[in-house]
Amino acid sequence: MNILYYHCFAGISGDMNLAAMIDLGVPPELLKNEIAKLNVGGYKIEIKETIKSGITGTQVTVVLDQTEHQGNKHEHKHGHRSYKAIKNIIADADLSNEVKKTSLNIFEKIAAAEAKIHGKNIDDVHFHEVGAVDSIVDIVGAAICYHYLAPEKTLCSTVELGGGFVNCAHGKFPVPAPATAEILKSVPVKLGTVNFETTTPTGAAILATLVDEFTDTPNFLIEKTSYGIGHRDLEIPNVLRVHLAKSIHGNYMKETAILLECNIDDMPAEHFEFLSERLLSAGASDVYLTPIIMKKSRPATMLSVLCSQSKSNKLTDVILQESTSLGVRQKEISKIMLERKVVNTDTKYGSIDVKVAYSADHPIKFKPEYEQCKTAAIKHGVAISEVVNEVIKSVKIK
Repeated sequence: MNILYYHCFAGISGDMNLAAMIDLGVPPELLKNEIAKLNVGGYKIEIKETIKSGITGTQVTVVLDQTEHQGNKHEHKHGHRSYKAIKNIIADADLSNEVKKTSLNIFEKIAAAEAKIHGKNIDDVHFHEVGAVDSIVDIVGAAICYHYLAPEKTLCSTVELGGGFVNCAHGKFPVPAPATAEILKSVPVKLGTVNFETTTPTGAAILATLVDEFTDTPNFLIEKTSYGIGHRDLEIPNVLRVHLAKSIHGNYMKETAILLECNIDDMPAEHFEFLSERLLSAGASDVYLTPIIMKKSRPATMLSVLCSQSKSNKLTDVILQESTSLGVRQKEISKIMLERKVVNTDTKYGSIDVKVAYSADHPIKFKPEYEQCKTAAIKHGVAISEVVNEVIKSVKIK
């Protein structure tokens, strides 16, 4: 299993991320050629090897002209763009669909945060710093690099945000900037290692989009380490460290998870469905109920919730708010699993995702996604078993 691990001990910005990806092995010319497919100009990408705090790595600088040229329109180098305009730029580019989708997901994280902060509709949001060409390059470049490396799982450490104040378009704010704080909700962070903004909204959105799990105790074999060099001189190395790694457990995946449990004997049975739905929508990996007998022979239900460490506090809040329980037990457990990938197959009932399980890179079992099969069955007026059988006939697995 290929793993990408962000070690954000000094935060992350868009240019540091690009630099780390190139240092990790993304060909610079491939990155430049793909970004050139965007209908934006007035910039060049400078890439160099440099040293920061005794550490050798790669530094990327997006150098802007005094004006950007888009057709007949001239904008100052820090010109504003609406989220809608940025979506059109990406949609019109001759990039792969997966790169477009990831780029738009990153931008949407920032747009949603700005919309909430300023009380606007998401499409009416006008970007300031992030609307400039350098940030468009950083974000689309992040998607290009991610899909070139194609990790099967992306992990990240606790994210250092820095300290002090930062100048935003609407004034001076304490670190983290409002958008950064909104984007990194439910993500483990720390503050104050240095008196400077170490994680930008762009860096935050890249992590919020790409990372599957946040953990400071990863379990893998490091194959390669890269350093994306920042432009500031700080008390700590201003670098982003990224590892490419392999699963340490051979044919299987192993990860640490949190099990939340509580015993409930005074809640209406129908409320468990609502509670389970809330927990799953909030990020639980699994929710299950077990009938038990408590003291004084009282029948009850044990609620069990499996989740990542980064989701445990949020899910505990859901349990305490939506159930009658007065407390929650929490314990750390290990999970050993087959590697999994999702492949898409076209059938006469539409496009259906299939979850495939692998051992030693060989597929050993697969299962069509139930909800998609259910939707297709209802839409076409056929039995769900017919849709499933059609998927099984159509799927091609390597």
